[in-house]
Amino acid sequence: MNTLVLFYSYSGKTKAIAGELAAKESAVLAEIKDVKRPGKIKAYTAGCFSAMKGKSWPIQPTDVNLAEYGRLILLAPIWASNPPPAFNAILEQLPSGKTVAVKMVSASGKSKCRERLDAVIQSRGSILESYEDIKA
Repeated sequence: MNTLVLFYSYSGKTKAIAGELAAKESAVLAEIKDVKRPGKIKAYTAGCFSAMKGKSWPIQPTDVNLAEYGRLILLAPIWASNPPPAFNAILEQLPSGKTVAVKMVSASGKSKCRERLDAVIQSRGSILESYEDIKA
């Protein structure tokens, strides 16, 4: 089964972890990018508020077709104990029938979003294979 490591990174920490993981898994690596990258103030105010509400922000089209991969490994930082809006946007595009592993990166290594992410992934017709909080 071919694997895609798809990540969103604001500060670069998640990007580094995603690169290492893609190499380890012999997977294709792709980045989720904002249409308009928010500045720090907007990211940590409006971005955190949107994250808490489970909202998404516009993202650039990815250079990969998610439907071509049987397994997806999704990585993102934690904003206010939740996935950031750009990550929520990719979840809205998740095709059905995928096996999905989620890894959330934060300074504490703790989040409270596993159940919500599992529900979103299931609602898209895919299966949450695993969930991991990573301290970085």
